[in-house]
Amino acid sequence: IIEAVCIGWFTAECIVRFIVSRDKCEFVRRPLNIIDLLAITPYYVSVGVTALTGENPQLQRAGVTLRVLRMMRIFWLIKLARHFLGLQTLGLTLRRCYREMVMLLVFVCVAMAIFSALAQLLEHGLDLETSNEDYASIPAACWWVIISMTTVGYGDMYPITIPGRVLGGVCVVSGIVLLALPITFIYHSFVQCYHELKFRSARCVRSLSSEFLN
Repeated sequence: IIEAVCIGWFTAECIVRFIVSRDKCEFVRRPLNIIDLLAITPYYVSVGVTALTGENPQLQRAGVTLRVLRMMRIFWLIKLARHFLGLQTLGLTLRRCYREMVMLLVFVCVAMAIFSALAQLLEHGLDLETSNEDYASIPAACWWVIISMTTVGYGDMYPITIPGRVLGGVCVVSGIVLLALPITFIYHSFVQCYHELKFRSARCVRSLSSEFLN
């Protein structure tokens, strides 16, 4: 019932905004309006598919598609960006700092490739008698590298040899350094975007207040 009420409210909101918009094509092309459409459409599709399938076992294979469509309800949270300054700041920062984000991703990927290969060699490739089965392959070691570089690790995988532990320490320190390098640029851009959006919001409020008084 709550879902139906929310979807009805969102649908009415989108229809009213579409009707009162001056440029219909521009309204459809805006990212936030596309997100609104993605948040609303899965509900109607899931209701339609459920009504068509019913209890037929052969048609119930569409249940996987239904579950995927229902997961798209997470787009409801993105609708908060229309009313929450923090999410708007985050989106604007990511759009302006995409080069820094790509650079950060490249740093992590290169380090992950190097450390995972070394970890697989030290833990599994040198001594087959005391080999660590958690590092049986380089893709398996990538999981240990990424959680060691970005967090403190889960403890599900850990090196048991002395060279592997030394490599683990180097991996953790390298992760701290590599993640810290682009963060400064992203932080300054975030602060700039926040003040810019805050100033724009205050100016819009003052404009609406003056129009209301007039």
